[in-house]
Amino acid sequence: MSLGEAACTYACCILNEDGIAITADKIEALIKAANVCVESYWPALFAKLLERKSVDSLIAGVGAGGGGAPAAAAAPAASGGGAAAAAPAPVEEKEEPKEESDDDMGFSLFD
Repeated sequence: MSLGEAACTYACCILNEDGIAITADKIEALIKAANVCVESYWPALFAKLLERKSVDSLIAGVGAGGGGAPAAAAAPAASGGGAAAAAPAPVEEKEEPKEESDDDMGFSLFD
């Protein structure tokens, strides 16, 4: 993340927390008050993004991934459906083998 991105991100978070409308001018004012120099296009990009999305929704959706439907769920729709589809079998999770630690190899960082 560049300095411009970080500065605009923090400025937008501050404006959102205070309940102030996020505009390019207000982002620039906060960045100048912090004595940070960024490229002139960053505040405008962030303001344009936040016209359509809220800061809260962006923060809440950080860990949410996209992804498509599983193949088993898509298959019944493609069959044209006169018959009922069977429920997919539950997937069993396999335990991964435990990795060896440095202690198991006979040496350690602090020996």
